[in-house]
Amino acid sequence: MSPAGPLLIAQQQVLERSLAPLEPWFSLEPEALLQQSGSLELTFEWPRASDDPRELSEIPELRVWSLRADALCPWLPLLLDRSSGQLTRHVAMLLPHSFSRSEGIRFAPDSLELWMTHRLFLLDHWSRGHGLNCRGNLEQMAAVLGFELDGSFWQGLS
Repeated sequence: MSPAGPLLIAQQQVLERSLAPLEPWFSLEPEALLQQSGSLELTFEWPRASDDPRELSEIPELRVWSLRADALCPWLPLLLDRSSGQLTRHVAMLLPHSFSRSEGIRFAPDSLELWMTHRLFLLDHWSRGHGLNCRGNLEQMAAVLGFELDGSFWQGLS
């Protein structure tokens, strides 16, 4: 499977918390999922007034949809495109953060550390359980979010 462009999440799907747009990804084997790392773009069809100053991550309905997607698709952050800000936006849907025009998104450090550590453990265990190694990819994902891994992070984990 190779995405033909952004994956559209319609307003009604958001309101129903429907993960139907992600269903084709559910059927992929872990190796195929990892081959798609960094390639998925999610586009939310969410009408807003032209004077609505909120970022997408400040819209409660989009946050709830993203929380559900993250819970049921723990591999989703690995798949999201990093260069276009998709991964950062997804994590902003999940974690407390602030936004400034000069610095961009700044995550609450403790929240980012807890979520990132949890996700690293979870995805490393998941991939190794399928005979795969995605630690390099996980390290890239962490770096994009400004999370620095200590060189000994993986020591002692099998």
